[in-house]
Amino acid sequence: MEERTCDIIVLGGGPAGMTAAIYAKRANLDVVLLETNVTGGLVNSTYTVENFPSYPEIHGMELMEKMREHVDHMGVEVEEVFEVTGLELGEDEKAVHGDGIVYKAPAIILATGRKPIALDVPTECDQMHFCAICDGAPYKGKRVLVVGGGNSGFDESLYLAGLGVRSIHIVEMFPACAAAQSTQDRALATGIIRASVNTTITALKPLPDGRCRASLKDTASGAASEETVDGVFCFIGQKPNTALFEGLIDMEKGYIRTDEDMRTSLPGVFAVGDVRAKRYRQITTAMGDGTIAALEAERFIRSL
Repeated sequence: MEERTCDIIVLGGGPAGMTAAIYAKRANLDVVLLETNVTGGLVNSTYTVENFPSYPEIHGMELMEKMREHVDHMGVEVEEVFEVTGLELGEDEKAVHGDGIVYKAPAIILATGRKPIALDVPTECDQMHFCAICDGAPYKGKRVLVVGGGNSGFDESLYLAGLGVRSIHIVEMFPACAAAQSTQDRALATGIIRASVNTTITALKPLPDGRCRASLKDTASGAASEETVDGVFCFIGQKPNTALFEGLIDMEKGYIRTDEDMRTSLPGVFAVGDVRAKRYRQITTAMGDGTIAALEAERFIRSL
């Protein structure tokens, strides 16, 4: 098996991981960034980012492309679509195993992010999606159901509306939608987006014509209804990608515990971004985490 030794391994290529890689490279350290998918993380599927300083409004994928350009400009070694087959977090050496290669370093920064939570309804419908940007185009002129009344649900609905989707019904299980009121107002003003609260999906049944029938329940009144749609987009939250670390590191409800310097319970192991146990998870806070982790990892390496 091939071995690649470096100073720091960054596991995960979202905004936290890419920021950490940039700062580590600026410190003249040998950095390898490993990403199981493509760099950018969940930000790639964000229709519009309106809270990133310097850009009043920018597409999430465009923002991540700019960040990736910076990573490449710095000369960081990046491996995308890297399947992790093993992980070692030893006191003196950390190792990430992949197909035919193992990366080794004295320090590692865990930036594996989160993934969408699937709708807890057994179904054989093939029209279930978690990214409007990735899968929305075929629904031009069609009807879709969006599950989740948070910012993601409304943002993705606006994107679908922009693609020419004919009708969008947002269903939220709680008594009120959690999306910013300005976003809700903008979505409802389109005339093709409507929202229902206290509403859950109890069943999804595929139909012979390729559509699916959703069984809905009003949790306040108990009333049941059905709606036939061409597709369903689910935005009900995310869960951390931390299965690799279970039993190896201190965690809290699936999230990695760190101190304010991003240090975990293991020496030389740092965690950043959405995998951390923390209150706020934004692009800017993820980048802050990445900055701190890289600087602390440099101090750790220099002390060896």
